[in-house]
Amino acid sequence: MENILIGRSKEQEVLLKALHSRSPEMVAVIGRRRVGKTFLIRSVYAGQMAFEISGIQDATLREQLKNFKYQLQNTFGTVAPAEKPASWLDAFQQLITCLEPKIGPEKLVVFFDELPWLATRRSDFLKGLSFFWNSWASQKNIVVVICGSSASWMIQKVVEHRGGLHNRLTKRIHLLPFNLCETEAFLKSLNLKFDRYQIVQLYMAMGGIPHYLNEIEGGLSAAQNIERICFSPSGLLNNEFSRLYPALFDNADHHIAVIKALAEKWQGLTRTEIIAQSKLADGGGLTRCLDELIASGFISSYFPFGKKKKEMLYRLTDEYSLFYLQFIENKAYKGTDVWQELSQTQHYKSWSGYAFESLCLKHIPQIKKALGISGVYTETSSFYQKGTEQNPGVQIDLLIDRKDNVINVFELKFYTGLLSINKAYAENLREKMTIFRELTQTRKQLFLNLLTTFGLKPNEHSIGLIDKDLTMEVLFQEE
Repeated sequence: MENILIGRSKEQEVLLKALHSRSPEMVAVIGRRRVGKTFLIRSVYAGQMAFEISGIQDATLREQLKNFKYQLQNTFGTVAPAEKPASWLDAFQQLITCLEPKIGPEKLVVFFDELPWLATRRSDFLKGLSFFWNSWASQKNIVVVICGSSASWMIQKVVEHRGGLHNRLTKRIHLLPFNLCETEAFLKSLNLKFDRYQIVQLYMAMGGIPHYLNEIEGGLSAAQNIERICFSPSGLLNNEFSRLYPALFDNADHHIAVIKALAEKWQGLTRTEIIAQSKLADGGGLTRCLDELIASGFISSYFPFGKKKKEMLYRLTDEYSLFYLQFIENKAYKGTDVWQELSQTQHYKSWSGYAFESLCLKHIPQIKKALGISGVYTETSSFYQKGTEQNPGVQIDLLIDRKDNVINVFELKFYTGLLSINKAYAENLREKMTIFRELTQTRKQLFLNLLTTFGLKPNEHSIGLIDKDLTMEVLFQEE
């Protein structure tokens, strides 16, 4: 079955604007491995692609140049030079010679995929690309697309380039994993029929990575698919973790150490706590490592409500990495139906609660839409206060602090059915609201909201307490 481009409407719009503009364009597409960057570009520019080359991982300069020669010959036939270019400067001059006769009223697209692999150390690839753009392409009816999975490399070497590519980018796309709406549409395009509770379970284990979702089979439940894809020795995600980070980062051991440290405390760690947990040295190396993980979408940083910069928390937000470290790494399971067995444990309940919370935090626009406040400026955070002998501790999963003098206080619960609030839980929620107001001294109106999988079963304890009851259905809305 032919693959169909799902979602990505904003990204498609950017690419089409570049194609239909009256000026030459250089577009950078950045996104983590297997998020669908190449598929997006090929789908939108299928009819205009004049030349495409992808870097080879861990190849030498000689091998990359030989690959370039082969791609020229495959694309342009006998017009392409027979000899291998001696340098990237020669290679780009050969490309100019091949492209020049094709320049016309309709824009051509030239696509350099996996740029970090093409630009091997001391290869002068970026100098060659600068020459290609500044001396030729910037005056032609052309779109040059550059793409790479190492978001940090793309930002440092291209977006913030201080050489010949400085300020040459005309458009930039940061491609994120599918949200729930796009995930549902993607599965439907594969003729896979899952209800939304099943989709949420799949998403919590593998996230919205199209390449991972493509492994899902129809006729099997979410649990059966997770068992097959993650726990079978031949499953794609059984050992994907060992390949994921080395393919994106130099010194990937440092990145993995940070990821493993954050996997131990789901609510997040400060920089000082990461150093203590990971045993990494403080300094510029750690800063770069954290920045690279954030740029690549594996972790996020945020300020807890009312906290200052030095108290910034870093949180693991890549679903698959957390799932792998919690349930797969260094685990020796016997027999089949491993996931069915694990899903009955307390550890599963703790993980699923956090994973659902993380999923909700990735769908803030949808939550705001459901609240009817899409047009209101907001800041989102969480709140945690450790208990003392004098005061009980309090934890709030999500706060939406609004410019219109309101704070939405959210309880996020992954539950197998309707949630029923008993007297003790109701008292706990009221106490939580009281402590939050006292500790923060906020004068804003507080609305207590609930977001669960299937919603609330109203009773005498919930009426007058919960201001708004939302279900997982709101997370599947389009932005």
